[in-house]
Amino acid sequence: MIEVLSDTAREQLLAPLYQNGWSQDETRDAMTKTYKFKDFAEAFGWMTQAALWAEKWNHHPEWSNVYNKVTVTLTTHDAGGLSSLDAKLARKLDSL
Repeated sequence: MIEVLSDTAREQLLAPLYQNGWSQDETRDAMTKTYKFKDFAEAFGWMTQAALWAEKWNHHPEWSNVYNKVTVTLTTHDAGGLSSLDAKLARKLDSL
């Protein structure tokens, strides 16, 4: 079973993501980032690529799309907070 990140793991895995635009959710153990694209088609194309990775890793983001913006929130519901899966998916989303 996947576990919530320890304080040490958070420093190692999440600190670089927070420096790259991710932010800690104020209301729960989750992190959020908004991606901005040229237009709706580009945003939707990115979401399609992201969905393939999320499905492959069986770790699905909470997200919303409005025109050229996609807001993503990551948390591991089974663990009750941020896990290594969230850091892994965040890094992949940033690389797409």
